[in-house]
Amino acid sequence: MKVAYIQMEPRLLEVHKNLSRAERFIKDAAREGAKLIVLPELFDTGYNFESREEVEGIAQQIPDGDTTEFLVEQAREHEIFIVAGTAEKDERGKLYNSAVIAGPLGSGYIGKYRKIHLFYREKLFFEPGNLGFHVFNIGMAKVGVMICFDWFFPEAMRTLALKGADIIAHPSNLVMPYAPRAMPIRALENRVFSITANRVGEERGLRFIGKSTIASPRAEVLAMGSEDGEEVSIVEINVEEARNKRINELNDIFKDRRPAFYSV
Repeated sequence: MKVAYIQMEPRLLEVHKNLSRAERFIKDAAREGAKLIVLPELFDTGYNFESREEVEGIAQQIPDGDTTEFLVEQAREHEIFIVAGTAEKDERGKLYNSAVIAGPLGSGYIGKYRKIHLFYREKLFFEPGNLGFHVFNIGMAKVGVMICFDWFFPEAMRTLALKGADIIAHPSNLVMPYAPRAMPIRALENRVFSITANRVGEERGLRFIGKSTIASPRAEVLAMGSEDGEEVSIVEINVEEARNKRINELNDIFKDRRPAFYSV
């Protein structure tokens, strides 16, 4: 199957302009045959908020908000699956840094993930995620979802891999330089594919590093974006590679685990 990341520069607080911008990139990726497309964290809202009130003004419910409806429409129109980050407001008014998973079948809405490990000033606006790590079966593959700073915690990706994920979709707004180097190792540790969709540009003095990355179960960098350009990258992968956890005839990275010795 072909998978893709969209590396784009959202405009802060300009939701409908960002949806229009994303629509063009999604169309390009789908035209080239991508079946799973990952967009950045908070792709529709921008990131560097000044106040909780700003977030409340643009956050939406999932699946009833405009952004989820947009993603569902795109998934149906192009017969693809999409993972994209957005600001969620639940029915009680609580705010979450979330990701939506949409596809072409049924209602189109597959599920959501709420970011568990909040980074820096996100803690001023968002609640820590409370839905746990889940793997979504899209038929051709099983996709686990985590968001940006989650990568810093090896337990996140390992949990998703142990739950059967073949691919880790990783919407991001990376500002630290480490993830593009680390994600191939995370993919190797868990023998999965990873798709990090990062953003570019600068918001209120905060610069994003780009370098969106697709990595293989063998720590190969299959694609990496530039540091400052909007772009789409598409890679063909063999999902079966992620289902073989053996590294030789005697070692299986999951069967060789000894959890009894990991507690502290």
